[in-house]
Amino acid sequence: MQKMTPSAAIPVTRAATRKVDVEDDVRDEGFKPLTREEAQKLRDANPSVSPWEILLVQLLVGVLVACAAWALTGRLNVGWSAFYGALAVVIPAALFARGLTSKLSSMNAGAAVFGFFLWEAVKIAASVGMLFAAPQLVAELDWLAMLIGLMVTLNVYWVALLMRPKRKRK
Repeated sequence: MQKMTPSAAIPVTRAATRKVDVEDDVRDEGFKPLTREEAQKLRDANPSVSPWEILLVQLLVGVLVACAAWALTGRLNVGWSAFYGALAVVIPAALFARGLTSKLSSMNAGAAVFGFFLWEAVKIAASVGMLFAAPQLVAELDWLAMLIGLMVTLNVYWVALLMRPKRKRK
């Protein structure tokens, strides 16, 4: 199938048009595939934060919030409520991290995208389920303490973003 270009009345095939467009994009952006060594240097210059490190920090923050709640109120149930709120963040996030770091989720781009949405749905469902189960699992549940534990633990993501390793300059 041929089409006419607007600037010149020259018939051009679709395959030729696509090939020219791709070549122009490559030339315009200066794209060059990296060698294995160049890719490793790029990874070394831009270190990432492990999701397991973030989960550990979240758990520690949850324990600190629970201890602070118990110490401030003198009531053990308030401390357990705050800790349960932290667990409602940490346990689903651990499921999410485990799912995303599995070999199945990194097979190809399509599997990675599907895996991300699947494990995000699992994380949300687990969090909601834990919150609904809280009155049955925590004796004398203090909802305010639980929500404070949940919110403080959720904000660890922002702290982790600020504390990520700095880029190495050349």
